[in-house]
Amino acid sequence: GMMGQGMGPGMMGWDRMMPMMRGGMMMGPGMMMGPGMMGQHVEGRIAFLRAELGITPAQEAPWNAFAEALRASAQAMADMHGQMMPMMQGGPQAVPLPQRLELHERMMASHLEALRRVRAAAGPLYAALDDRQKRIADTLMMGMM
Repeated sequence: GMMGQGMGPGMMGWDRMMPMMRGGMMMGPGMMMGPGMMGQHVEGRIAFLRAELGITPAQEAPWNAFAEALRASAQAMADMHGQMMPMMQGGPQAVPLPQRLELHERMMASHLEALRRVRAAAGPLYAALDDRQKRIADTLMMGMM
């Protein structure tokens, strides 16, 4: 029937998978990070956010906790990517459906844990920001994580 027709790479699979599983991670409009770049660029993102927010000495403690959460999240994503890529080298057909679903579930769980870690650190930082900094954070920070 219809189920088996047209189920090549363009349908429900390889090209529709999250970019990270194809070898990169979307960071914002038109920006993509490859496997080894996630950890490399986290320090640049952290420096950019710090400069744009104008973190003051009084905001150092919550800023440092937030920056550490970003680093830990980037490392977790790089680790997950490192685990998944060898399994996906032969394309999606090389990995049976149950294993692909398990990989996807693990990836989503890892993303959720990373998001929770960053959210927990973002709350105290956001509370320490002034109104100008909050406006900057509202526009910049979600696309940077």
